[in-house]
Amino acid sequence: MARRRHHYKRFDKEAPELNITSFLNLMVVLVPFLLITAVFSRITILELNLPTGAGDASKADKPKLTVEVIVRDKGLEIGNGKTIIARFPKVDDEYDVRTLSEYLIKIKSKYMDKKDATVLMEPEIEYANLVTIMDAVRIAEVVQGDDSVLQEIELFPSIAIGDAP
Repeated sequence: MARRRHHYKRFDKEAPELNITSFLNLMVVLVPFLLITAVFSRITILELNLPTGAGDASKADKPKLTVEVIVRDKGLEIGNGKTIIARFPKVDDEYDVRTLSEYLIKIKSKYMDKKDATVLMEPEIEYANLVTIMDAVRIAEVVQGDDSVLQEIELFPSIAIGDAP
């Protein structure tokens, strides 16, 4: 007996429509929100030199000034590599960056060719304080009486960082 094949009527299935209304609603809200809350920040990268342990023998012939800014929990100290030459205690629980800057300007006026300095810090010092101190060592701002900046003076742009003794 021959089998009979049944021919069913095939219905052409239409492609379903995509409902993107909810996705578009999300984009209408999300895109402006992200644009409004975006924070545009300028990131500056500073080149840092690590302090060397021994140094070159050829440079040992003539004595050089070493500028060390030591950041301690109680305040700032400026040293010459052997002794502490100035101390600036904290004022109102903040580092006295203005006095530090003035003292570094005095050092720079005596040693105009000096370009490097070392910032040494204790382990508990906050990063924001380190950045503020490094900025004060790199550049000094000359201000007028009304706190407007007249000019910026380059002090010691080549900064090495390390741990305080």
